[in-house]
Amino acid sequence: MPVLEVSSDDQYLVASADTTLLEIYAALPAGLLPPFPPVELPADIGGLIERGGFAQTFFFASEILGALMETPDGLRVPIGGRVVKNVQGYDLVRPLVGSFGALGQTLEVTLRLRPGRSSGIQVREGALEHQLIGSRFWWRDGSLTYAVGHGSPAELEGWLERFGGTAVQDLDYCSRFAAGMGVQIGLEPPELTDQRCGWVNGDSQPPVPSIFQRLVMNRE
Repeated sequence: MPVLEVSSDDQYLVASADTTLLEIYAALPAGLLPPFPPVELPADIGGLIERGGFAQTFFFASEILGALMETPDGLRVPIGGRVVKNVQGYDLVRPLVGSFGALGQTLEVTLRLRPGRSSGIQVREGALEHQLIGSRFWWRDGSLTYAVGHGSPAELEGWLERFGGTAVQDLDYCSRFAAGMGVQIGLEPPELTDQRCGWVNGDSQPPVPSIFQRLVMNRE
């Protein structure tokens, strides 16, 4: 299995970049959750990091503790580490997340795990507001809203009642993105959308801002 190491005590997981998201869920110790919902997406965990995450309601880069990346000229660079306070000097994890490969290819990743009990995915028609309180992840798919609850059994029961949806099994969106999963701002349904952007078929790299291009050119 591509999952290389799991630590319940220190709450982290190390996996190769080609590990699928549901493979990571299968390797999790009880009571710990990764920074993404139980949804299968193309390009595995390495691609998810390079795209900047999916359907999260928090800052995704802070959930990536470290990585091993390979620069375009073949240099393998370890960045970050395996605990939260591990940064000395420049923090290269933050610019790697969402870079669409501009800095290099992700080979291995260390994820921060957080305590929680997942209720599984719920779905219902229409846009929601207060019903999403207590949701760890949520996203829109056309007219449908999907969410994943978390918390104690009592908290989950209250969330399920408030959300009022129908339970669904782990979703596989890979067929929706035959050309890879790209990002575009401001899309309307029926594309997948999270709180920041829409996801589109096609994994071409978005335009690189000039200040980020300076970092890419001076990564040595």
